[in-house]
Amino acid sequence: MEYRESHKKQIEEWALFVKNNPDKWKKKHTEFINAIFDKQKQFHNKMLKEKDGKEKLTKLYNIQNRKGYSWLK
Repeated sequence: MEYRESHKKQIEEWALFVKNNPDKWKKKHTEFINAIFDKQKQFHNKMLKEKDGKEKLTKLYNIQNRKGYSWLK
């Protein structure tokens, strides 16, 4: 199955889940979003421990104003 078709199928399945589970979907969605933020924070902390980690993150996120980030001080 082509990637687009697979993605479309996943979206349709999620839409059906939301429609059929009005009391359950918000919790699952919140857990999913929180997991994404947790992974990003883990990555961020790991990068900061590496040699030149601050510089790598600055480049990765295209940070122009270093004063706006407490972890860059």
